[in-house]
Amino acid sequence: SQAAVLPRTPGFMHHEAAIVLPQLLQAAGIARAILVGHSDGGSIALLHAASGSPVVQASIVMAPHLFVEELTVASIRAISDRFETGGLKERLARYHADPQATFRGWADIWLDPAFARWNIEADVARIATPVLALQGWQDEYGTMIQVQRLAERAAHARWVGIDNCGHSP
Repeated sequence: SQAAVLPRTPGFMHHEAAIVLPQLLQAAGIARAILVGHSDGGSIALLHAASGSPVVQASIVMAPHLFVEELTVASIRAISDRFETGGLKERLARYHADPQATFRGWADIWLDPAFARWNIEADVARIATPVLALQGWQDEYGTMIQVQRLAERAAHARWVGIDNCGHSP
């Protein structure tokens, strides 16, 4: 497996969509795929679908980000303050060899002022395959505007809001 490149730059999702995901699909011998992604992974799936890759047949994205919202930044700032003491470090350790690097790689780029202008709305307008976007109404990291704008811009995108649901539908 390839080690994560840290620190991340504002273009990290574009890099993952253009370089890492195609390499992964090729290495796995996947010629046709329905991409499924959550949060940043959903944004990466959308960017890859927007590239016109013939591998992508459709995408299902949960709580994707198309642009940076103040709610997202405020929630990440709050969880960053509690990372060491709130139990998140221990929960991440179940799935990641280095939970500190995993968390900091994600949180630090979202809190970087250079990332505030990140926006993929123009990119998603190029998606020609079906997209289903799911968003929790109580998501502390993004609002329904994210998936509504996706559906406005991508011709074959539909969105569903999920009641009593936060960031992980």
